[in-house]
Amino acid sequence: MSKIGVIGAGKWGSALAFALSEKNEVYISSRTPRDMKNFISMGEILKFEYLVIAIPAQQVASWLRDNFVFTNQKVLVAAKGIEATTGRFLNEIYSKYIPSSNISFLSGPSFASEVMKSLPTALVVNSINEDLSVEFASFFPSFIKAYTSTDVIGAEVAGAYKNVIAIAAGICEGLGLGKNAAASLISRGLVEMQRFGYKYGAKEESFVGLSGAGDLFLTASSNMSRNFRVGLGIAKGKSQEEILKELGEVAEGIGTTYALNKIAKDKDLYLPIAKEVYNMLEGKNPDVSLKNFLAS
Repeated sequence: MSKIGVIGAGKWGSALAFALSEKNEVYISSRTPRDMKNFISMGEILKFEYLVIAIPAQQVASWLRDNFVFTNQKVLVAAKGIEATTGRFLNEIYSKYIPSSNISFLSGPSFASEVMKSLPTALVVNSINEDLSVEFASFFPSFIKAYTSTDVIGAEVAGAYKNVIAIAAGICEGLGLGKNAAASLISRGLVEMQRFGYKYGAKEESFVGLSGAGDLFLTASSNMSRNFRVGLGIAKGKSQEEILKELGEVAEGIGTTYALNKIAKDKDLYLPIAKEVYNMLEGKNPDVSLKNFLAS
């Protein structure tokens, strides 16, 4: 039995703490105190050898700067996204604080609510350090099958990009465009994220497996997905502020959309779905935007 600290007490962090507690001694912490089982201070939890960090992508850089001191901890990053203001991937942000041999990244289709019910789930632990991947994979409970991979960038691209496609899919649903259109959008989204990933050296298997297609199909087809619900809100003409207030939680796809728009401009990349989602977040009529895209 290992002692694991989970940082981030939102739905996903809480679900991971629950799941990992089947085989391990698990504690949880966050920037704001919570009245929950095994909650301890940030200072205490940062002393643990094994850390699972479930802090949203847009908050990671500031949290690391203000809190983290490396003392040879082994880290599993459980967030998905690209920093909106800089276009940096999470592995780039963490690399300033943690050696690549000490860090891994979690990917794959996983709704927190189903993990909390102990429903069957399959995930991937990604790290350039295969031994670390195997070690973290061994911590997961009987109802979660954890695979391993060395394709960190593939997992990062897939995990971030699928949230953007999920927003587009939610808009498609909200506009009542039908299942044919949704299937076309999602499949073209998979091609777009794969093409983007290849620019960064990602491997094909990450996109056709759990990290890519698996996570995309889940996130882009269910009301349980926060990003899908963002799309539903956009289809109804709601502002970002209204949508996020109703959600009451972070939707990583919004920040990632802005990040992809920045990267596309900086590197002159063709990202048609991400571009249209950006335009709609900026106020373009979704009915015109998505129908034009599907007809192109």
